[in-house]
Amino acid sequence: MGEIIEVIYENGVLKPLRPLKLKEGQRLRVRIYHEDFLELAREMRKQVTPEKFREDPTDYLLRLREEET
Repeated sequence: MGEIIEVIYENGVLKPLRPLKLKEGQRLRVRIYHEDFLELAREMRKQVTPEKFREDPTDYLLRLREEET
């Protein structure tokens, strides 16, 4: 199970902008999306209907980025 949360980076630490339901010492895997990337994904969601696009725009952009490298 996963979720997307917003964080702020301060003094070398990522700080969530809302409380999280996590156990003390729980290990997580984090994927960082820069705000400009998220804005592009939001714009894609407005323009593309589910009938035309079966893949989540964020996943699609990440896959394209990984294929380029």
